[in-house]
Amino acid sequence: MRGRVLQNCSCRAYANSDVSGGRGCLMWFRDLIDIRECSPEFNWGQDIILRVPASELVQYKKKRIKIIVVVSAITGIFIMVLGPCTVWMKTKNRGLESREEEEEVPLIDSSTISVATNNFSQANMIGKGGFGHVYKGILSTGQEIAVKRLSNNSGQGVEEFKSEVVLIGKLQHRNLVGLLGSCIQGDERMLIYEYMPNKSLDYFIFDDKRSKFLSWRKRFDIIIGIAKGILYLHQDSKLQIIHRDLKASNILLDHDLNPKISDFGLVRIFRGDVKEANTKRIAGTHGYMSPEYATDGNFSLKSDVFSFGVLLLEIVSGKQNRGFRHPKHDLNLLGNAWVLWNNGRALEVKDVCLEDSFIESQVLRCIQVGLLCVQMFPEDRPEMSSVVFMLANEGLLLPQPKQPGFFTERGFIPGTTSSSKEKSLTRNAMSITIQNGR
Repeated sequence: MRGRVLQNCSCRAYANSDVSGGRGCLMWFRDLIDIRECSPEFNWGQDIILRVPASELVQYKKKRIKIIVVVSAITGIFIMVLGPCTVWMKTKNRGLESREEEEEVPLIDSSTISVATNNFSQANMIGKGGFGHVYKGILSTGQEIAVKRLSNNSGQGVEEFKSEVVLIGKLQHRNLVGLLGSCIQGDERMLIYEYMPNKSLDYFIFDDKRSKFLSWRKRFDIIIGIAKGILYLHQDSKLQIIHRDLKASNILLDHDLNPKISDFGLVRIFRGDVKEANTKRIAGTHGYMSPEYATDGNFSLKSDVFSFGVLLLEIVSGKQNRGFRHPKHDLNLLGNAWVLWNNGRALEVKDVCLEDSFIESQVLRCIQVGLLCVQMFPEDRPEMSSVVFMLANEGLLLPQPKQPGFFTERGFIPGTTSSSKEKSLTRNAMSITIQNGR
């Protein structure tokens, strides 16, 4: 059929046609019209081939090339414009995120804080340390606040202070003290916290009279709360944070005696797969520092675990690890608890004022967990997730603790004679001088 069409110059189009009883061919020699009007009985669902002059094909190809060129040019221009816009938007968003981070913690004018604290009067001072002083204040709204006013020789620069503010602003947990605002004006650098009316944990547990207000049930709740707060810092927050200065005076108590971890001036952040770091500037509190940190400057999440173990044993016993005295030996609180545990007399560790309120199984479990946390080597200590699990599950079988780190006081090692006490200073018996400027 195609050959016949090509031989006939008058043919303008052709199509195959299926007709009853055979096949046929339709050809057009004049102007094309709607073929459905001519033969409505046929099912015109077939192709029709048109004869087009070569000149029209050339124009069609040129037109097609023009369309391709125009579309390509428009696409290129769009990409060139979109690229810089995308970069600009990302930069703008990062800037907004940065500003949002900074704005998470409101800035408060120093004059406002001065009025709230009665011009930082001595009567309003509720704490002091190497970093400076802490004052109680009342804002014009009636809200009570605690103002941490850094001293000029705290050793912390403006940028470090800003970083600390941004960091603390990101931390949101019921067992961490809440930061309400900050102030940077001239030489003044201040942190404004929520006020804790019941002061700090050491105010209660190390005082013979006030310790009676903390029943065993309340002490156990405090232990669990502190453990959950540390777990949040180590694992559940956006950043993996090591506190490095966990101690009784840094555990504040709210109206209901719920614990709030405070003082983040020494925190260190671990990023990625980093699990351990080293520092030449050892800053912390003697009696709570782990052996590897105090002696070599190595710290990790397990350093906080050690500090928590000391804190746990202090809460159970009502006695400080540092300066612990026993009439029959020179072991510190950790060493005394370990010896009593090995001799099956662990309950003797508990505070005498708990006689009418303690639950024996819980006390023994807390002592065992505390001893597991203060073991000499970091790899032997449990992670905080395991600590929380062990404390919360009564029927769980726990491993036996190994020898604690720093379990002697004043360089004395059990088994030595009195004449050799001064010479027998070992890794377990070191005294640490604090190098802490905040």
